Amino acid sequence: MLSVTRLLCGTATTSDALRYGRRAGKMPAHLLHFSEDKKPVVVWNCTRTCNLKCIHCYASSRDEVYPGELNGDEGRALLDDLAAFGVPVVLFSGGEPLMRHDIFEMAAYAKSLGMRAVLSTNGILIDEANADRIKEVGFSYVGISLDGLEEVHDKVRGVRGAFNSSIDAIRRCRARDIRVGLRYTVHKLNIDELPGIFDLLEAEDIPRCCFYHLAYAGRGDKLQRFDLTPPETRKAIDYLFERTLDFHQRGLDKEILTVDNHTDNAYLYLKVLEMDPARAREVYQMLAWNGGNQSGIAIVCVDNLGNVHPDQFSWHVDLGNVKDRPFSEIWEDTSNPLMALMKEKPRQITGKCSRCRFFGLCNGNLRVRAHSFHGDWRAEDPACYLTEEEIDINLPVPDLSQPVIVDPADPADEAEAVSECGR
Repeated sequence: MLSVTRLLCGTATTSDALRYGRRAGKMPAHLLHFSEDKKPVVVWNCTRTCNLKCIHCYASSRDEVYPGELNGDEGRALLDDLAAFGVPVVLFSGGEPLMRHDIFEMAAYAKSLGMRAVLSTNGILIDEANADRIKEVGFSYVGISLDGLEEVHDKVRGVRGAFNSSIDAIRRCRARDIRVGLRYTVHKLNIDELPGIFDLLEAEDIPRCCFYHLAYAGRGDKLQRFDLTPPETRKAIDYLFERTLDFHQRGLDKEILTVDNHTDNAYLYLKVLEMDPARAREVYQMLAWNGGNQSGIAIVCVDNLGNVHPDQFSWHVDLGNVKDRPFSEIWEDTSNPLMALMKEKPRQITGKCSRCRFFGLCNGNLRVRAHSFHGDWRAEDPACYLTEEEIDINLPVPDLSQPVIVDPADPADEAEAVSECGR
């Protein structure tokens, strides 16, 4: 995940990360990507049941009962193990997580163990009562998925009226001072909606939006033909950078992020190098700390049945099941070749990646997309949009051997960090 706002606009610096020692247990949520002791954010697909039928769903969810899902006792045992292992965040996803009967109990339990609870939802079920419960439980963040404005969103989601229900959900969260934002997966069917989405962020006073690149998984695997070409992706990211800078220059507090194409990291560095060379080395350092793709390192998925996967898009690769072995044991077991690949430093990736000077900022990008496209886990990711001239391994990159100066930590900042991390 790349915070475009914080790095492109300079609202986060190396000093911000270093004053907490880059320790995940001390750092506020927005700096966790720069921690040195990365612990995995766990996406728990706590149910596969869903009230929508989105064409790009990586879980291929439907509105039906899926036998064998983790029950309450098994869910609490999982959360106990995650907390003991030092997991900072549990992201409750689905399917539609609000269709799980004990979702609020599970989230409250995660919070009681010191972890942050995040909700990823389509928003349809956030009526007044559920909005009150979300506030009461104390979800740290609610991400609501949109796929465009009304006509396009409803078409992609497969249900008429879905857009208006999601907007109502956002308004209910905002009315209760619940931190809420959008999740938007970009592809050919909705690329023309980007201007309208940025306008919506401003009109509805929505503070955050994560723009996802298309992952070839689940039903999304069939959408490869609708993925953007590298030039189209580049144009879209240029537009995203432009609108982000516009928000910042007008004093609008919006956080724009991109997810699942870590080419964005290198491309952002090149933009900063062009726009503000004096900041380029610092931005490069923070992107190196970010580390690019973190599948199997700082992100992991536990599906509805308890199977563990390197990320939420790799459901066809099982590393073990939490009903049989603790998550902490599964996570550190590299006997599975894919898990061993994910944890390689550096990963041994072929093709374009092997001759790229920015590999340390990208880490080979999304392996499941490379595998789906090439049939090879070690192949280059087809979604990379940098040119051969830009990646030339013989060109220079910043020297990170010199220490970065950091201001002394402010005790008030330390207290805020502990509070925000839920420790």
